[in-house]
Amino acid sequence: MKPLLKLAFFIFISTVYGQQHPEIYDIIEEVSAKRIEKDIRQLADFGTRNTFSDTLSKTRGIGAARRWIKAEFDKISAGCGGCLEVFYQRKMVTTDMGRRVPKDAEVVNVVAILRGTQNPNSYVMMSGDIDSRASDTEDFTTDAPGANDNASGMAGTIEAARVLSQYKFKNSIAFLGLSGEEQGLFGGQFLAEYAKDNNWNIIGIFNNDMIGNIKGIDGVIDNRSFRIFSEAHNPTETERERVMKRYYGGEVDGVSRQLARYIHKTVKTYMPEMNPMMIYRLDRFGRGGHHKPFNDLGFPGIRIMEAHENYNQQHQDIRVEKGIEYGDVVKHVNFEYAKKLTAVNAINLASLAWAPLRPKNVEIGGAVQPSTTLKWKASNDPNIKGYKIYWRDTTSPTWQYSRYVGDVSEFTLENIVIDNYLFGVAAVGKNGFESVVSFPTGILR
Repeated sequence: MKPLLKLAFFIFISTVYGQQHPEIYDIIEEVSAKRIEKDIRQLADFGTRNTFSDTLSKTRGIGAARRWIKAEFDKISAGCGGCLEVFYQRKMVTTDMGRRVPKDAEVVNVVAILRGTQNPNSYVMMSGDIDSRASDTEDFTTDAPGANDNASGMAGTIEAARVLSQYKFKNSIAFLGLSGEEQGLFGGQFLAEYAKDNNWNIIGIFNNDMIGNIKGIDGVIDNRSFRIFSEAHNPTETERERVMKRYYGGEVDGVSRQLARYIHKTVKTYMPEMNPMMIYRLDRFGRGGHHKPFNDLGFPGIRIMEAHENYNQQHQDIRVEKGIEYGDVVKHVNFEYAKKLTAVNAINLASLAWAPLRPKNVEIGGAVQPSTTLKWKASNDPNIKGYKIYWRDTTSPTWQYSRYVGDVSEFTLENIVIDNYLFGVAAVGKNGFESVVSFPTGILR
């Protein structure tokens, strides 16, 4: 095929199907393992980043670490003409707030916002944790370099900011360094409350907690698989909404699960060498992460992390016992793998920041009929091209089928029986980027 014909064909495919965007491949290429390595080493060099560690030293403790993170965001902002709004968000924790709080202290988050041009108060967010811990979470003096947990996630967040600061987006992107994770998810709680108090519309938050290890305690070495943890339903749903699921479905279709499906689809499209594992669970068994406080307030949030953990290298004092090395030190981090998971975040941040907001007030009908009808509130966004209906088998974890239906607010899928599938609607921008799918919340009578 001649070059001009190839280009015309590519433009045609991109316009009609909206699946391939060259700038997404550019973003993947721009993520640097060397920069991530440099940042992980710097964060580990602060000795400990325990929430209650030294705040005055210039070289040790969480105070030095958070000042360095803010300085990095400021440096990125200076390189893009002041495109980032960088600030601290602070709140006190006291000893009566939990058994992991040994003394009163200030929990300080670092926030960097790349403001959207069209929907500045709508945010897609990426977070890493600033703090680290030794075997005893209340021990704030022992070395706890936290190279993988969670310098890897923090370094990935900084690197994503470097890359995406070179672009402009419709929706805002917030890059977060959250503190107090090891003491009870305080940093996430305080920022989620801040977001709610300031009426932020959160499209989704990607909590990155441990994205640098490829050698699991189970003996598996895997540099391509990663997990996406997502909650099945919305914790803020009403009792009636919960009861109605018995009749209409939706038990695994909460806003966080839709976010997970979006990430899965984007990765399969642009990074097919990767193996995204959707885990149907809020977090690891009996454990939690910094997306949970956002979920608690009804915001969509998921956790992205390595597929195979090594428990000898997390929450452990640095030591050797019976020939086994314990401790979360830099030599256990695979920087190329951290680069891949940073790219996973970056392309999904970009895709959602370039996309329209998801449809509202989606309703569905078709009981005892041969066809299924969906209706939604039409947006006044002039950059929306139209809408796409998705459906899947009730046993499928991902959306299998779709139909672009144009710039309408109601459509009937002929001969698609409502009893046999689950359905949703996404908005499609004129640029080809799609929103997260909205699951129906109402019934057409």
